[in-house]
Amino acid sequence: MPVVLALLCAAQFMVVLDVSVVNVALPSIQHTLGFDAAHLAWVGNAYALSFGALLLLGGRLADVYGHRRVFAAGLAVFTVASLAGGLADVPGALIAARAGQGVGAAILAPATLTILMASFAEGPRRTRAIAVWTAVSLAGGTAGNLIGGALTQYLSWRWILLINVPIGLVCLAAARLPPGRARDGRRRLDVLGAVLASAGLGALAYGLSGAPAFALAGAVVLALFVLVEVRVARAPLIPPSLLRPRPIWLGNTVMLLAGACLNPMWYFLTLSLQNVLGYGPLQTGLAFLPHTLLTMLVGLRVAPWLMRRADDRVLIAAGALIGAAGFWWQSRIAPGQDYLTAIGGPAVLISLGAGLLNTPLTVTATSGIAPADTGAASGLMNTAKQIGGALGLAALVTLTTGPDGVGGGPAPAHVLAAGYGQAFAVLAVVLVAVALLAAALPRRRDGTPDAPGEPADQQPAR
Repeated sequence: MPVVLALLCAAQFMVVLDVSVVNVALPSIQHTLGFDAAHLAWVGNAYALSFGALLLLGGRLADVYGHRRVFAAGLAVFTVASLAGGLADVPGALIAARAGQGVGAAILAPATLTILMASFAEGPRRTRAIAVWTAVSLAGGTAGNLIGGALTQYLSWRWILLINVPIGLVCLAAARLPPGRARDGRRRLDVLGAVLASAGLGALAYGLSGAPAFALAGAVVLALFVLVEVRVARAPLIPPSLLRPRPIWLGNTVMLLAGACLNPMWYFLTLSLQNVLGYGPLQTGLAFLPHTLLTMLVGLRVAPWLMRRADDRVLIAAGALIGAAGFWWQSRIAPGQDYLTAIGGPAVLISLGAGLLNTPLTVTATSGIAPADTGAASGLMNTAKQIGGALGLAALVTLTTGPDGVGGGPAPAHVLAAGYGQAFAVLAVVLVAVALLAAALPRRRDGTPDAPGEPADQQPAR
């Protein structure tokens, strides 16, 4: 099982890494390929939107076709798209490749969690495995800026994509996964639901970036999706029974709000470091080192240890409030500040908060799932996190962009700092809402998890 867990974590790290790895390289990409300012953002958005919009479908694919086959397919698509992106020589080719990466990621990410849930029985061992998987996921997001900065500085921005190719090939060659369930010929893939969910989520995210007509259309399409799932579909993409338990629907609501905070922060932190503090690509990447190390430490070691001694709801609420304090401190960033005041201090609080809340929240949102619906449940949770991030970023950019705001280009540093600060303040408020909602989550009933390295039989699942 350690080999399986290592393989799943490597694949998940690669998927999450590519959410943030392009941030630091955007100026170099713009210079090399001749992007205009209006289309440069799509280097990131093309990945985020295709990833988030197709996650529900990706999760259900694992249930219908078997998780081993779907894992390999998603890994292959992601690897090929990474190669195409690294070799792109025109803006359109890079955007298309990034969208292709998102498709592969949407297939791959739910499969990793589905295989994990199938490989580890519900209880302490699964909780420890989820803690490792969550810590690696968090590390992928935080390390993206560090790795992207180093590769851009010393090699080329192309290597932020090409580096996925050898990793993907090694994972494909090493894949020795437990055999997936045989496909049930009576089960069908909900194609209409998949199309409606993908189109609705994509249109809503695009609409929030400044196209109200798309936002309205997205809301209408999502309403149709709900109607189809409840009234029409024989094999719904999201089985209605899956949403009835309070841990699932409320846990995913909290996950969506948490994703709306913890994913967009990288965009605004990167811009703050370069446009307010004047850091270069490598300096920007190194500035994120505390985020990477602290988040991994807390998520992998501290959170599982605390979960043996405290209610998950308390940890989620405490993590959200600590993170909110960090974002509030981060909102005070201004030109001329030293690293500790501007970035280092807030990083400690943000990373501690993120590390504390993610593991118990993931356990809560995936507890009590029937084996036949593990793919749908993991797809739903990943969708909540990624769509929360995409919607949050789109809304925040719209909120903070003005003639001299975040999108104002050559605006003075103090004006840009005020716009970024407003975004961080909003993130702090949303995390306070996460803390309040955490109180309504039910207690976990799958057993008390052990800390990594402790015998599992001391705490049997109940």
